[in-house]
Amino acid sequence: MTAARHRAAAAAALALGLTGALTACGGGEGGGDSGGGSGDRPELSVSGAYIPRPAMADMAAGFLTVRNKGGGADKLTSITTPLARDVTLHTTKGTQMKQVSSLDVPAGGRLRLSSGGDHLMLTKLAHKPKVGEKVEFTLHFATSDPITIKVPVEPMTYRPKD
Repeated sequence: MTAARHRAAAAAALALGLTGALTACGGGEGGGDSGGGSGDRPELSVSGAYIPRPAMADMAAGFLTVRNKGGGADKLTSITTPLARDVTLHTTKGTQMKQVSSLDVPAGGRLRLSSGGDHLMLTKLAHKPKVGEKVEFTLHFATSDPITIKVPVEPMTYRPKD
């Protein structure tokens, strides 16, 4: 029985040692937060945001660019603003506009919301904004922290430089 106990104890020690080794190996790679760099996380910034002065008192459009310098993708899931009770995300393919629940922000790329393309629709406006006014937007993402920006209201004919 002494030999059997030694074998059982050795097997238990080996199992514990392997479990510890596997746990230690698994922590440093992939999605762990132990690394110092951004690795596979998104790094988002917003630029070029504007609202053309709306023609109607209860509806406006919004445009902006979300840049992602990080190695991980994200999704724009919603935008909130005191200006509008509802802000919806829309894609445009050809002449077809479709409301969507999110828009992709690719790793190392950008999401561009522009006139004639993907865009925001603001409805149930608190007031009709005037040219020169600044409107606060908070962008919400699937994984990144929200980003709050001040968005200028521009003339209807405004076209940003690319």
